Amino acid sequence: MPGLTRRQQDILAFLQDCARDGHAPTLEEICRHFGLRSRGSLHKHVIALVEAGLVEPMQGRRRGVHLTDAAREGEGLPLLGRIAAGEPIEAVPGTERISVPEVLRGNSECYVLQVRGESMIDDGIHDGDWVIVEHRGHARNGELVVALIDEDAATLKRIEQRPDEVVLHPANADYAPQRYAPERVTIQGVVVGQMRRYH
Repeated sequence: MPGLTRRQQDILAFLQDCARDGHAPTLEEICRHFGLRSRGSLHKHVIALVEAGLVEPMQGRRRGVHLTDAAREGEGLPLLGRIAAGEPIEAVPGTERISVPEVLRGNSECYVLQVRGESMIDDGIHDGDWVIVEHRGHARNGELVVALIDEDAATLKRIEQRPDEVVLHPANADYAPQRYAPERVTIQGVVVGQMRRYH
């Protein structure tokens, strides 16, 4: 984040991780996490975060360094639900946010969906992966899209748009392409990034 030192950015990231777990760490806990011996030097960094509008003023509180709403809003993209990469299913809206590196985001508003199914594995998209989707109502042929079918269920596929039909292509030989009349398909976004957790 511009204007913050590397140490202040690290402290902010730690506070955001704690906030996602519903915890506001004390100054002592932050010192231990970063291996700092002096609370004085940490206090300078916290004051800088307060002045940047990212941390609430301490006001003499002994417990808990709390993020401001602005810092919470900046801590991730909305995780809107789970989407099947096999047969279409409904993508269930939610309120959770997930941290996404800036380099994986698109040029406009983005959101995150978690993939269910294996129909896109030949494109390197596996069950449980997260995809970052740039909100768009149009796509070029060959792009990986979130397509809403009959205004009811969403699926993740590569799109081919023809005058008389839309073909949604899987990336797995075990699955057949899905063919729809153009009026049945609404593009909800284009995939611009992907994340995976290794257990």
